[in-house]
Formats: sequence, structure tokens, C-alpha cells
Amino acid sequence: MRSTHASFTRKVEEMKPSKSDINWVIMDYLVSEGYPGAAEKFAQETNLPGPVDNESIRERVRVRNAIHGGRLDEAIELINEIDPEILDNNHLLHFHLLQLQLIEIIRTVLAKPGSSPAATDFLPAIKFATEQLSPRAPTDPKYQQALERTMALMIFPPEKMTPEFKELLDEELRRKVAVEVNRAILESRGERSEAKIRQLIKARAWAEQEARAAKVDLPAYVPLGLDAADEVGGVDGDAMVS
Repeated sequence: MRSTHASFTRKVEEMKPSKSDINWVIMDYLVSEGYPGAAEKFAQETNLPGPVDNESIRERVRVRNAIHGGRLDEAIELINEIDPEILDNNHLLHFHLLQLQLIEIIRTVLAKPGSSPAATDFLPAIKFATEQLSPRAPTDPKYQQALERTMALMIFPPEKMTPEFKELLDEELRRKVAVEVNRAILESRGERSEAKIRQLIKARAWAEQEARAAKVDLPAYVPLGLDAADEVGGVDGDAMVS
């Protein structure tokens, strides 16, 4: 078994990428994920070509910042300015954005200091759900389930919510939706929707799983450098429609 492990280690060493390959992957990540300033600086330091279209990257950054800040009205408006067909053609993405917008309305009510919210405090949320989400719910049982779960946030006080409902209020949900939107925008422009490094990490995680299943003698822990579960699992958690 030792020889198998040594052989595996030797093959890993032989397959190490060159510095220029690593630099290219880093640049690809910075451009795909929307970090124009960092991409420009990295290009200068490594003598790589800089981003071709910084403005298109900044458009994606503005959308991402709006979603991270809970400003879903602004985010949807920016997406439609970039390409109105993105949400017209991607109904699931549009539902995720509207669901998150409803969550933000409810979050605002729950965050008010003082006594527990009155039923009337949730009227804007009920109005939004009725006008924007309810018409979509009958088109798919998953939409209906997601809407019911979101509406339940108005029933339970935060301290008595189960993990299933607490994850809806977790701001990590904003990040997941922002990643989904970024990919959709890239796809609409005919660009690769995911940074190459993410694809490489998924492939590497899959390869390790296959190797372990085949009883290959591997170290007990082979670090990925990123959260393998998150990268393999994708952007949709149980809180959203998958």
C-alpha cells in the first residue's frame, strides 16, 4: 500500500501546473467573479493582459452589491438594464430574486426594535407576495412550497424558528443568489458562466471521491483550498427552490 501512496504522490508532483497557468486561472477567477480592480492590479504584477471590458464587469459588481445589500428592487432593475431576457427566460432565477425580496421585506419588520411585530406590520410583505409570487406558485409545486415556507417567517418569532426557517434569514442566502445571477449574466453574454478554478475544484473533489470508492490508498485528508461541500453542491440550498 505504501508503494501505491508513493506513486500517487509522485504523479501529483508531476502534474503540478506552471506559474503562468496558475496566474491565468487566478485572472480568470477575478474576471468571472467580478473583481475588476484586483484583476487590473494582478495583470500589472504578472504581465498578463488585463480585462478587455471593465465596464461589463462593473455592471455585474453593481448587481452583486445590490443583492448583498438586500436591495432587490435595484438588483432586478440593473439586471433588466443589462439584458431583459435574462429574467424573462430564467423563471427559476426570477423566482429566487422575488423570494429573496420578500424575505428582505420580512427581515425589515422583524428587525424593528421594541415589542413583537403586529399583524399589520406584515401587510407590505403580504401584498408583495400576493402580487409577485402567488401568481407563479401554481406553475410548480416547488414554488408553492418555497412561498409557504417564506410566508411562515411572519408567524414565528426569530428565537423560536427552526433551522429550516432560520436559513431563509441567513445573509448567506444573498450570496448564493448573487452567484446564481452572476452566472446567468455571463451566460447571456456568451461567456463561461463559472470561473475555471471552480470547475477544477469540482473535478478534483469528484476524482478524490472516485479514488476513495475504488479503495485507492490516499491520505486521510487532502485539502481542497475551498469548501468542497459548497463547491460540489452548487448554489441552491434547501431554503430556495432547487
